[in-house]
Amino acid sequence: MRALTVVPQQPGSLRVSELPDPEPGPGELLVQGLALGVCGTDKEIVGGAYGWSPDGADRLVLGHESLGRVRQAPPGSRFQPGDLVVGVVRRPDPVPCGACAHGEFDMCRNGRYTERGIKQRHGYGSELWTVEQDYAVPVDPRLERTGMLLEPTTVVAKAWEQVERVGARAWFDPKRVLVTGAGPIGLLAALLGVQRGLDVHVLDRVSTGPKPRLVRALGATYHTEPAGDVAERLEPDVVIEATGVGSVVLDVMRNNAAYGIVCLTGVSAAGRSLPVDAGALNREIVLENDVVLGSVNANLRHYHQGAEALAKADPEWLANLVTRRVPLGRAAEAFTAGQDDVKVVVTLTGGE
Repeated sequence: MRALTVVPQQPGSLRVSELPDPEPGPGELLVQGLALGVCGTDKEIVGGAYGWSPDGADRLVLGHESLGRVRQAPPGSRFQPGDLVVGVVRRPDPVPCGACAHGEFDMCRNGRYTERGIKQRHGYGSELWTVEQDYAVPVDPRLERTGMLLEPTTVVAKAWEQVERVGARAWFDPKRVLVTGAGPIGLLAALLGVQRGLDVHVLDRVSTGPKPRLVRALGATYHTEPAGDVAERLEPDVVIEATGVGSVVLDVMRNNAAYGIVCLTGVSAAGRSLPVDAGALNREIVLENDVVLGSVNANLRHYHQGAEALAKADPEWLANLVTRRVPLGRAAEAFTAGQDDVKVVVTLTGGE
């Protein structure tokens, strides 16, 4: 079979490799890979920033935004050949820590978790892959072309869950949400906000192309002005921050509503300093009962929440999120940004 592989932490090592077909172990599904979403994490691994191969392997099979069709299932499994499935990315650490022991492996306390396509486990970027049936998530048959959006949807499903849990510390009745960043994470966060009946606003730098259209098609409002100006005018009850841009993070923290919640999902690059009046920021957060929290990854509960959200979404809107599809044989093209890219997908069957 063909697989998309890299030598972790070695730039320029991306290639399509020929590997033996996998053999499913006890309790595992054999899955025909259909498509693979490409995200910033994948690009950083390809660029040599990080990534770790499985023990004893030089190369890592890339890919964590999966979609496949079950080819073979164990006897008595809840899955049948032909089912659409997505594979969970993270596995709990073997110790395990308290969080992992309770199924909350997205909150691992000791960092010994592993991740498909990222850390010490081969990913889903191959024509065939296997997955433990307990870490396979069924998706609606209508998501045959967009089911690879489930993994990024789990990220925002967790973010919304965390926001709502924090809000429940007292009376909580949010009306307005600001999402900063109109990439896939931001747009999916906006989708889940609309599904909650909120007044959703999305901020991004671009004024043309698919992003404004996608936001407006949700019934949300699109903004391109400076983050501080937009947040000050809106005073959002909830902010889902998906850019990782330090100045944007600070602007929304300073200008949300009282008893507001800012959830950070974007990862900021190190090495850039910004002047911050830490005392004034601390004063605002304390006196207004504000909360700022970070959220990353997802556990099985969030995968099922995400699958439910995608099943309720407009299929045409989801399809329009995927702005470019690249066959596996030309997968390197998916790692070069296009002007109007939102979500780029590598197709694993058919084509070159």
